[in-house]
Amino acid sequence: MAQERSAASKRRLPPAGQNPAASSALTPREVFAILRRHILLIIFLTLLGLGAGGGTWKLLQIKFPRYTARTYIQVLPPVETDPMTISTVQLQRDVLYGHRQSIANLIKQQSTMEDLLKRDKVRETQWYQSFRGQPAKKDRNRVKYLKKHFGAYAHRDSDFVEISMSCRSRAEAADIVNEMLVLFLAGRGVSEQREISERLTQLDGRRQDVQAEVDAAEKALDDVRAAYDLTDIERPLGRNFQHTITLRLNNLELQKDELDLVIRQLQADIGNLEQLATGPVTEQIAAVIEADAIMTSLAQQLALQEAELSGKLSKFGDNHRDVRRIRDSIEKTRIERELRKAEIAELTRRANLQQAQDTLIVLQERFEKLEESRQEAEAKKKQLDIARVQYDKGAKIRDERLARLDSIKEQIEKLKIMHDDPKTPKVLSVGQAPQPLEMVFSRQWWLWFPSGTVLGMLLGLGLAFLVELANDLVRTPRDVARFVRVPLLGVIPNASEDRQVRRVDLAHVVRQAPYSVLSESYRRCRTNLKLSGPAGPSRTLLVTSGMSGDGKTSVASNLAATFVASDKKVLLIDANFRKPNLHTLFPQEQDSAERFDFGLSSVLTHQCSSGEAVRSSGIEGLGIIDCGPAPANPAELLGSARMESLLAEQRTNYDYIIIDGPPSLLVSDAKVLAGLVDATVLVFNAMATSRGAAQRTVRELEQVDAKIIGCVLFAARSIKGGYFQEQFKSYRRYHKKARLAGSAA
Repeated sequence: MAQERSAASKRRLPPAGQNPAASSALTPREVFAILRRHILLIIFLTLLGLGAGGGTWKLLQIKFPRYTARTYIQVLPPVETDPMTISTVQLQRDVLYGHRQSIANLIKQQSTMEDLLKRDKVRETQWYQSFRGQPAKKDRNRVKYLKKHFGAYAHRDSDFVEISMSCRSRAEAADIVNEMLVLFLAGRGVSEQREISERLTQLDGRRQDVQAEVDAAEKALDDVRAAYDLTDIERPLGRNFQHTITLRLNNLELQKDELDLVIRQLQADIGNLEQLATGPVTEQIAAVIEADAIMTSLAQQLALQEAELSGKLSKFGDNHRDVRRIRDSIEKTRIERELRKAEIAELTRRANLQQAQDTLIVLQERFEKLEESRQEAEAKKKQLDIARVQYDKGAKIRDERLARLDSIKEQIEKLKIMHDDPKTPKVLSVGQAPQPLEMVFSRQWWLWFPSGTVLGMLLGLGLAFLVELANDLVRTPRDVARFVRVPLLGVIPNASEDRQVRRVDLAHVVRQAPYSVLSESYRRCRTNLKLSGPAGPSRTLLVTSGMSGDGKTSVASNLAATFVASDKKVLLIDANFRKPNLHTLFPQEQDSAERFDFGLSSVLTHQCSSGEAVRSSGIEGLGIIDCGPAPANPAELLGSARMESLLAEQRTNYDYIIIDGPPSLLVSDAKVLAGLVDATVLVFNAMATSRGAAQRTVRELEQVDAKIIGCVLFAARSIKGGYFQEQFKSYRRYHKKARLAGSAA
């Protein structure tokens, strides 16, 4: 069972040298813990934001009231009433909105604002008189105010442009808006008529220029007709028209292609006939040969002779003279037949070849005549194409000028009608602006109170997280796993958290307050230390820290006490030559005063043996080797062979050897010792060790291949939202019940 528990514990605690995985992101539990720790700050800033929002709203109500007066201008579509058509032209919504937007921009332009300031009714307002300074500066400030607080907004889904004015007086806001309405409508009519007159003058000049271009285009077309002597150069509209020259050229090219195909085929046939003249007899020639009368007569004669031979053979035998005679006759007939066959084949081949050659000569002469005719037609076609390109170009220019001339004439007629139309400005008033009844939106209480509350709460949350994230100390086990990534052997709470150790020396907590939470934390650290090493036990341990005062001496002495309490012999060595502590924590007995000067330095300098340097601590099972006189070269002594032999000798006498080492970031002694021991234990002070110092400590020791078995978080405070407070309460309740049960028994 013990071995199973040991194996299970080794699986739970990662071995030294491995970095346990840890996420750098805050978990929901940690976020909730931060909120709990700073809840008062968050509530205070939230209430402060609520008060600030309410105070700002009240100040705006009293000192800076603001009212906004509004009225509307109806904007008619720019081409909705076309004087040349009866039906209404429907424009796209984007086009109409763009027109309304242009009207709004005209109202807000600087020149319109300057004209508004010249109106008498505007000059009489208190708003106009409230500006101070030089006259020119006053006007600039008034225009700036109007640009900021006088608005003209084009509605996207309706035919209206909204104009508004914001100032401290209801009546003056309405008066300024109404003056702008009158000013803009009056100026819009005059400007539209003046613009139409200017456009009429420009269009008339363009009409004369385009008419001259049309006349020039017509003259150019007449010149093309006369130059190429073509009267039918224009293509009729409405059907696919081809000129007679084009049709003749197409026909000649078609005939040429057909004749060329026939000639090629005939040339191929002549080649075949030339090959047949010297080759075997083809089926065609064989048919001609069989149709010959002489060949037919010879075939019949041969058949009669073969019949007679058959009769003679059956009657007289092979050697009879009649049989031999008939056979000679048959042979002569066959020879005569072959000669006739060859003669007919030769005559037929020559006749076919000669006929094909004669036909080829006729076709080639015809092909040459067609080619001459085609070239003549092609030349005429090129001339026609050149003339047609020039004519089409001139006709296109003429048609374009004619279309432009018609468009200009139509525009001139429309503008003449629009010049006299009373709706030419395309803007209509829907009424005067009334005095506003309520202040503007930014002065409403339901905007400022919630906004101030939300901003205050956000400020409190941000400040709370800023305070937490700005603290770079290694305060909690989560910080060790996240930033240092070294196995955590134990967490030693801060002494102020445990009432049982308030009058106890922190180096003797395990002996003097055995039932305290701190003592239990050291025992838990001892258990984890036993189970967290590799297969073999770590009998020589170096306890070190990054800086001085991190609590390594307290951890070393209390760990030694926990091992002694479990019936183990422990040797505690003070290797901090620069600032020794063990001689004060474990004072020598009176009967050993003559050995006061002996210590670790005495052994390393061969002034005494290792056995003579060990003294009693007053605790059974715990031996002490003090630091001894301070040497001049501590790093060299600690790394010497004498130090290795000291540890080897004492291994036979003690179960565990614990070395209280110097701080590793201040001196190099700890690096030297780390290479001689079985394992190294780091001590991080939750009240003083920064994350950077802890990381540097690990990095410095890893560079010398130190066997870092884990770390101890010393003086960890219980923070709100953490687990120490609940641990203290549970531990006290548990021991209280145990004591009550023991007293009852």
